Amino acid sequence: MVEKDAVRRGYDRIAAAYAADRVEDGTGRAVLAEFRESLPAAARVLDAGCGQGTPVLADLSASATAVGTDISRTQLDLAAERVPNAALAQGDIAALPFRDGAFDAVTAFHSLIHVPAAEHQSVVDEFARVLGAGGRLLCSEGPEEWTGANPDWLDTGVEMQWHIAGAEATRTQLRNAGFVIERERTVGDSLAEGDDARWTFFAARLAE
Repeated sequence: MVEKDAVRRGYDRIAAAYAADRVEDGTGRAVLAEFRESLPAAARVLDAGCGQGTPVLADLSASATAVGTDISRTQLDLAAERVPNAALAQGDIAALPFRDGAFDAVTAFHSLIHVPAAEHQSVVDEFARVLGAGGRLLCSEGPEEWTGANPDWLDTGVEMQWHIAGAEATRTQLRNAGFVIERERTVGDSLAEGDDARWTFFAARLAE
C-alpha cells in the first residue's frame, strides 16, 4: 500500500540526492520532444509531478506556458531555481489545484507510479478535468503491475514507495476518462546511472 505522506516526506528528504543521480537525456526526453511538436503555439501545459523541474518542465517552458505541480515542497524549491519562468503549485495530482479546462496539455512522467492503486483512476480523471476538449496528455507507466518499497532508496536511508499499475490498467483508465490513445510506446528510459527500467508512454487526446 502506497502512503502519499511517505512519498512526500521521502522526496522532501532526498531532493538533492535525487537531482544528483537523475539521468536527463533518456529516451523519454525524445518522446517528450515529439509530443511538444504536436502542441499548438502558445500552449498552456501542466507538468503533473514535476519534481526538480528538469528535464521535463524545463523543456516545456522553452516553447509553452509551463506550470508545474508536485507533492514535495523541497522538489518545488529546486524547480523554482532551475525553471524560473515556470509557475509552480504544491498539490496532490489526485486533486489538482486548477480550474476545469485550464490547460491545453498535461505531462506526467513517472508520477502516477507513486499514487495508491485505488487513486490511479482519480488521477487520470483529474488530467481530463483540467484539459479543454481535444486537450493532449503524455504520461508514463511501467509495462507491468508492481508494488513495492525501498527503505534505503539511493543509499540515503530514506524510504520510497511505488505502485505501478501496468500498461493494461492504464489503458483502461485513460479510456474511462474519455481519452483516445493516439500512440503507445514502450522504451528503455533510465532515470539514474545503472538503471535499465522500461516505461510505457501514452500519448492521448481528450475526446471532443
